[in-house]
Amino acid sequence: MSATLMPGHAAYAPPAPGHAPTLDDARAVLQRQFGYAQFRAGQERAVQAVLDGRDTVVIMPTGGGKSLCYQVPALVLPGLTVVVSPLISLMKDQVDALVARGLPAAFVNSTLTSAQANERFQRAARGELKLLYVAPERFDFGNTAERLREIGVALLAVDEAHCISEWGHDFRPSYLRMRSVRERLGDPVTVALTATATPDVRKDIEVQLDLREPERIVTGFDRTNLHYHVVPVRNDAEKDHALVETLTANAGQAIVYAATRKNVERVESVLRRAKIGVAAYHAGLDDAHRHEVQDAFMKEDVRVIVATNAFGMGIDKANVRVVVHHAMPGSLEAYYQEAGRAGRDGQDSEVFLLHSFPDRFTHEFFIKGAYPERAVVEQVYDRLRRDADRTGMVTYGPRDLAGVLPGKVSDREVESAVRVLATAEAVRNEQESPSRVFVRLLATPDRIKRELTDAMELELLRAVWRAAGKAIERGAVVDLDGLPPGFGGGQGALPVLEALQERQFVHVQRAGGGLRVVDPRRSLADYRVDWNGLERRRRGETGKLDAMQKYAYHTGCRRHFVLRYFGDPAARAGSCDGCDNCLGVKHEVTAPRLPNAAPKARSGGAGARPVRGALTSRGRTETGPTVDPQELVMSAADEQLFARLKTLRGEIARGDSVPAYVVFPDRTLAELAVRRPRTLGAMGEVCGVGPAKLEKYGQRFLDAVRGAEQGDAA
Repeated sequence: MSATLMPGHAAYAPPAPGHAPTLDDARAVLQRQFGYAQFRAGQERAVQAVLDGRDTVVIMPTGGGKSLCYQVPALVLPGLTVVVSPLISLMKDQVDALVARGLPAAFVNSTLTSAQANERFQRAARGELKLLYVAPERFDFGNTAERLREIGVALLAVDEAHCISEWGHDFRPSYLRMRSVRERLGDPVTVALTATATPDVRKDIEVQLDLREPERIVTGFDRTNLHYHVVPVRNDAEKDHALVETLTANAGQAIVYAATRKNVERVESVLRRAKIGVAAYHAGLDDAHRHEVQDAFMKEDVRVIVATNAFGMGIDKANVRVVVHHAMPGSLEAYYQEAGRAGRDGQDSEVFLLHSFPDRFTHEFFIKGAYPERAVVEQVYDRLRRDADRTGMVTYGPRDLAGVLPGKVSDREVESAVRVLATAEAVRNEQESPSRVFVRLLATPDRIKRELTDAMELELLRAVWRAAGKAIERGAVVDLDGLPPGFGGGQGALPVLEALQERQFVHVQRAGGGLRVVDPRRSLADYRVDWNGLERRRRGETGKLDAMQKYAYHTGCRRHFVLRYFGDPAARAGSCDGCDNCLGVKHEVTAPRLPNAAPKARSGGAGARPVRGALTSRGRTETGPTVDPQELVMSAADEQLFARLKTLRGEIARGDSVPAYVVFPDRTLAELAVRRPRTLGAMGEVCGVGPAKLEKYGQRFLDAVRGAEQGDAA
């Protein structure tokens, strides 16, 4: 990779052979190559620890200069520094910046062909590279670790290290293998870095990486130049209007985070209609398009980028003036890290959260899917035992299984339940036939045409594509023995497919016959299932979500709320003079009501319409129209009551041996928390409360609501 050397930066000179690097050497590199007169707080201590050969944990706020804690030592240490980085965009941005300074850096990830990756490994072996950024998944196949060990790794930097912890907000299974990777690299000095780690996450990072008496550097989390705002909204129409108003009122480069790819594209369309220069970024775009969008934003050819959380981690753009969350993130860790994309140049910048209570339901759905309840795991196992053949084989997939289980069980819950069962060794993936493989296409057609030059590989991929049909995009089972002659059946085709997998063109695994129940005669009670661990992780994720929502409803200083959450000793009571609460700013959305967004009235006459004030004031109406869940604007007290109602529902559901939603769905509980009916008649006006449920459950929930009202009055 070549680039024009940035003006004002001297050409890099590698360290002299046999010279033991010193802190003075590091200071000289900092000034000569990066243009800084001195290290920031914590950086010098981190650099010194690395040069002394000590494992190090670095916790610095976004924009605090974490990267220099390993980039500077990399340039003065003999040998190669390997940087494990989780996102393609992060790698590209950091490597581009280093190369622009004339520094010997490169990356290896799924965007490269096999030939390109090999060329970079060869450059590293010849000593032409000092920093090599590697995706964690790259260590899962091939001999990447062994090749790097032969080259000689002086320093291992694990960036975004919170990804290694189950308590972190962006847990990645591939990061769990970093301890093994470290051993395979020859156990080099290791530095772990993140901007968002609670005390528990910091401890877990050290344990998971097996760090030896590490130097711990925590410089604090405070970003005094960021001004935090929460805008209460009721629905997507109000969110969109608030977003346009926010971007119109606040100048400068902006990042808008949306929860899903679909929402990214929808919000992009909204901003285009508002004549705001915008581009969309998410993982569903092909590599070339993502790079094009990222470059356009970095060069300020577009003012606003709308993205999922796939964009931003490690992006070094200093002058982002505005960050807007179109939907509430699932944790304060994720929120704070994404908010930290703003104001990295130290200038005043604005951070907005467009908050609607129903955003919580999306996160609860994903938590439920990732950490299934014990009853679901037991149901899945019992059904697998029942449907297994005499050898224990079950040939259908999660979607089929979800369709036959009682209640509303999602594919995601079934998949998670199967993983739990596999961990307990109650079931396993069977690989019976070497010719039957599961193949999923990873590369776009454009990339295949551009990069796949080997005729044999291309013809095989086409043959597999024809055999699987369009289903190959999501994954399909293919019998390699059934391919046209000339590919050598399973024995000949499988090694070629595995080579294509190594270069990230396809994902391939032996299909076998599906799942095998190890012993259908045994009950699940005979296996060691970590129910406590499953519940602990579920509660942990729910606790993060609760903290995020408490932040949204917080009436005091938002900055100090965040600092207390992260255990920052700088947290203190009082005003920060930088958030909406401390400044006395009350955000109101002036968007007109859309006709199709109006809730339907169940009482009060044909022309009756809900009054928003009745939902946000302490005075509650006894009758009136049913509230659309999207219209709910909950106060902190409402949120507390909602949590108590969920606890009550759980107790009733366990007593009746039914799923919780059979009692009342979340949206009914949310409306009860907001409307606070005082009579059974008023409770009957709430959506989801029919005569039978009113008779069976009404009084217990009414008592809980009355108790909350009395508590508020006291």
